[in-house]
Amino acid sequence: MRLLVTGGAGFIGSNFVRYVLATHPDDHVVNLDKLTYAGNLANLRDVERDPRYTFVHGDICDAGVVRETARGVDAIVNFAASTHVDRSLLEPAEFLRTDVHGVFTLLEALRELRIPRLVHISTDEVYGSVAAGSSREDAPLRPTNPYSASKAGGDLLALAYWHTHRVPVVITRSSNNFGPYQYPEKVVPLFVTNALDDLPLPLYGDGRNVRDWLYVGDNCAAIDLVLRRGEEGEVYNVGGGNEVENLALTREILRLTGRPDSLVHRVTDRPGHDRRYSVDCAKVRALGWRPSHHFPDALAATVEWYREHEPWWRPLKSGEFRQYYERQYGRR
Repeated sequence: MRLLVTGGAGFIGSNFVRYVLATHPDDHVVNLDKLTYAGNLANLRDVERDPRYTFVHGDICDAGVVRETARGVDAIVNFAASTHVDRSLLEPAEFLRTDVHGVFTLLEALRELRIPRLVHISTDEVYGSVAAGSSREDAPLRPTNPYSASKAGGDLLALAYWHTHRVPVVITRSSNNFGPYQYPEKVVPLFVTNALDDLPLPLYGDGRNVRDWLYVGDNCAAIDLVLRRGEEGEVYNVGGGNEVENLALTREILRLTGRPDSLVHRVTDRPGHDRRYSVDCAKVRALGWRPSHHFPDALAATVEWYREHEPWWRPLKSGEFRQYYERQYGRR
């Protein structure tokens, strides 16, 4: 296959590019990325000279660039998105632009060029907080913040194009990912790198919010399976089956880094903080997917990756990141 991967310089996107090149030796990948603060070509330094890989600097909201880059591909896998809830509370406009209008631009290109498939990458957060049980793919969407609302908007637009124009779309909705190359605003890399520097770990509220943790490599395997075997017009939940309270996660990171619990710094909870996410993954499991990474081992390996890759993350925690961090946590 010849794939167009949008947002391939980001966290999950770069891991997916690497997964495809390692797993499918006859595939070619074109990576279209705007290189925002979270897009980093260093994420793909090990494959940049691979003749099966091409990078194009561009924005999915630019219809001309999308059409030119997508011409002749067999499928598009869309990772391009603004993804951080905290940032969406501060600057929601960019989330609406990328996560809704960007999806529209891709759908129009798919329709015009008759590309055989679009896999749109979404999130379990579109279901909103789940007090008990797990959300199936047909559950109502109840997003509670600008990020999840923008992702739900993109999902609904993609499904509308399927129903009205039979544009061949498939959606995956994954739980919280963790692993190598994750920009350090997200909780796992933020807490790991702060702990390694003996800095406070800013924990929201009472720390009892629950997230289901999914190793990024397992998510990439699920996305690849859905790309090749998923049914058009369908949604597939992808969860790790590892529901952990934030406080327990924080303490485990401190244990793995050899740092004391006194580094936990309680901060005022963010507005509308969802209590729990949980997804039913029976549908993707019916395609043959299972997570292959044991959560405690994968978390320990992730901590070691950040410990060993300080030259990758340390430059990221200055400049723009420092300004954001002070704005987000400085007065909490």
